[in-house]
Formats: sequence, structure tokens, C-alpha cells
Amino acid sequence: PVAGMAAAGQEPGDAGPEEFAYGEEDFVLQAAGWGDEPGSAPSRFDRALLERWDDRMERGLFRYRLGPLPTRLLPGPMRMVAQLNVQRGTERRPPQPVQSLRQPFDPAAFNFTRLRPAELLLRLRRPGGPDPLLVAINDSPLVRGHVLLLPEPARGLPQALTAPLLRGGLEAALLSAHPGFRLGFNGLGGCASVNHLHLHGFYLRRPLLVESAPARPLGPPHGPGLLTAVPAPAFLFYAADPAGLEAVARDVSRAAERLADTGLAYNLLITRGDPPGGPAPDGQRGLRVLLWARRPSFGAKAGAAFNVALCELAGYLPLPAAPLFEEITEEEALRAIREHLLPEPQLLRLGEDLAQLLAD
Repeated sequence: PVAGMAAAGQEPGDAGPEEFAYGEEDFVLQAAGWGDEPGSAPSRFDRALLERWDDRMERGLFRYRLGPLPTRLLPGPMRMVAQLNVQRGTERRPPQPVQSLRQPFDPAAFNFTRLRPAELLLRLRRPGGPDPLLVAINDSPLVRGHVLLLPEPARGLPQALTAPLLRGGLEAALLSAHPGFRLGFNGLGGCASVNHLHLHGFYLRRPLLVESAPARPLGPPHGPGLLTAVPAPAFLFYAADPAGLEAVARDVSRAAERLADTGLAYNLLITRGDPPGGPAPDGQRGLRVLLWARRPSFGAKAGAAFNVALCELAGYLPLPAAPLFEEITEEEALRAIREHLLPEPQLLRLGEDLAQLLAD
């Protein structure tokens, strides 16, 4: 059992997460396509995660039972994916109040040491690799397989991105054979709902424009690029293969720290995707990491149709009400998302600053 984990709700056999040891041979370098063609079988990781997730759903450990979710593509060039999830909108735990980008961890507030042992699915560990990560259910799921990745909850780390957590998240992305397994991070002031260090992982069975849109380079060839022809302009970092993961984790965490130093909040997405210049002639894909800089937002905004966190910035809109789901247009969605973003001149200056920082 994990130190600091509460025993409430424990059943016989709930001894905590199952050890999932992996090596580089478990990395799936080319995920399956979007169809059901041969070769789209789930990986060992996908099977372990989804079997345990489904078991916890059957046992009633979630706040609601997740059925089929109506999903539609919004007409328009951004190819945004809208999905209706009424129960998440009404039944999830209220987000914690956040007043500062540097808010310390508060052991008296809800945190992940309070998870029941049965909510923990796996402990990801690679001998000689990054720090182990616990995989736990998100009890208010967006989609089937929505999980949290937690680095040693008993340490009580606040929700500020670290290179070891990001490295573990990048490796988790490569353990999945599904093209729609994404991971992401909501920072403080960027709609993080719990101030305890974690990543989200989820299976969205739709492609997103952020996987393929080309980026303009901002500096050295291996430095960040800028994605602009997407719902929310983002800094793009890219790892072509496992050898590039450490450098990307280091660079993205340094960039995120610089954003916080300048008073900006941030969100992040890890996804399979094309090289920064666009699709490769041989079809090879690596891992894209998108980092969004934004104006800090503290507390729910009165009258907002939806919160703007990593999913919305990426062009995936989980919506809480049927009329909104049925009627929202791309133009309306973009207007809501871009209220939180920086003016283009400020974004470009920031990009030059990050390119310089990472070139040093």
C-alpha cells in the first residue's frame, strides 16, 4: 500500500495499485491508426489500465456511471470536437480556490493522499527510468479511461510542473498503442482543480488539429516552435523518439517555470503527432508537447459557458448542457477560449524569450 493513502472504502484484495514494470521494449513507437485496421490492438499498458478502470466503474467507485457520450465535430477549419457530459458538469467535486500561481500545498484541503486504495490502478516503474508514477481513477471522468498520474502523493508537492513528472508522462504516452491517448496538465491559475501535483491521462477517440498543424520555428532547430493555425496558439516541443524525451521534459519544465516567473499561468498537452514542419513523408510520428501561456484565472468566471483548461485549448470541448452542445458554433467556442490568451505581440515576445532561455 502507498504511504499516506487512506484505508476508507478498502475491500478485501484492495492492497493498492498493481506494479507495472516496463522497459523500452514496451514503447509503441508508431500508434495504431484511427480505424480498426489490423495492428490497432491495445498495448499491455492499455489493457492493464482499461481493465482495472472498467472494474472500478462496475464496483461503483466513480461519482457517476459513464455511458455513451454524444460527440460531434463543429463545422469549421479548426475541426473542434464537442462532447456532452452532463454528469461531470453537475457531480464533480468543486475546484479548490486558488489565489496564487505559487500557492503552497495545503494538507488540510482535499488531496490525493485521501484516495481509497481501490482507486489506485497501477504503479508505473521503469528500472533506471524516471520516478515511479501512480495511476488512479479520476472519479469524475471525462471519458472511459480518464486517469490521474501522481508522483509520490505523500511528498505533498503543489501543482507546479516538474521535469521528472513530465518525463514519466511522456513515457506513459509511448506505452499506449492508441492514437488518442493524451496526457495533460492544468497549472494553478489555468483551471487546476486540485493543488497537488498530477497529470491527467485520457483516451479521446478523435483526431485533433493540434497533432498535425505545422509550427513556425522560434529559434534553434531543436528549440520550440509556435503553433498558430489551431484553436489556441501554443508553443510546440517535439520528441521524434524515446532518445529525445529527457531533453523535451527539461526544456518544457524550464519554459513553464519562466512563464510562472513572469506572472503567467499555463496548460500543457502531450499527444502523438507529426513533426513540427507537418506530416513526414514516411508517415512517422513522435510526441508533441503543447505549452499554452495564458492570463491567470482564479475562480470560476460568472456566466462562462465552460471552463477553459487543457482540453478546450486543444480543441476538445467537454460540455455540461445539451443546448450548448447542440448549438455552439466554432466562432463562439473560439471567442470563449481566446479570452484567456495573450495578444499576439506579447506571445511572440514571449516566444523569443523562451527560445533564448533554452538556447543558453
